[in-house]
Amino acid sequence: MRIIHLLLLLLATLFSKPAWADFNPTAYYTVDGESLSTTDAINDGEAPLTVEFRANPSGLDDSVLPVYEWRFVKEGSTEAYLTRYSENTTFEFLEAGSTTVSLYVSFGADTEPELISSIRVTISTSFLEMPNAFSPNGDGVNDIYRAKRNHKSIIEFHAYIFNRWGQKLFEWTDIDGGWDGTHNGKPVKAGVYFVLVKARGADGRKYNIKRDVNVLRDYTEGFAGGEH
Repeated sequence: MRIIHLLLLLLATLFSKPAWADFNPTAYYTVDGESLSTTDAINDGEAPLTVEFRANPSGLDDSVLPVYEWRFVKEGSTEAYLTRYSENTTFEFLEAGSTTVSLYVSFGADTEPELISSIRVTISTSFLEMPNAFSPNGDGVNDIYRAKRNHKSIIEFHAYIFNRWGQKLFEWTDIDGGWDGTHNGKPVKAGVYFVLVKARGADGRKYNIKRDVNVLRDYTEGFAGGEH
């Protein structure tokens, strides 16, 4: 029995976390083309938001084989709805609300995973508005008809432009894209057109926007109705 006890102690020593081992869980993401990182929280994120989580281990050698667990827990719950078993993992957040992403590490099948640290990711509720005018006159100001820039957490988007006779002139699915005021490569006449937008937010909200679009060929700047 003494020999078995010594063997168990030896195994526990072999598979416990080495004193020199360290981890620095970090979330990496991009906003408006800028690469960002945090070890704490992402607040007011806009869906869809792709985040890479890295354990960033240090002090390990070939004799140490950590087992990684990234646990994703939604606010108001205690159970993980997703667990990833890898040193690094990437996840696309598509739903509004808060998720706590925690890194657990264990050293051996018989050891309990140890909580290293947690990162909180909060995705904002959705918001979408379309302007009522734009001035595609080539002056570099308000030349493209698109969703207003303060849109948030829109995960599905499809917009259509029609003329007064119901003919479809243009459509686009990239929320940051838009219409340049042309049809078949030629500028449309100044006047009133119509936009139909079908969209869905990360919070489940559905948008069905229908409104007039004024094409102002001779306008130069400062038209409030067309500001984005």
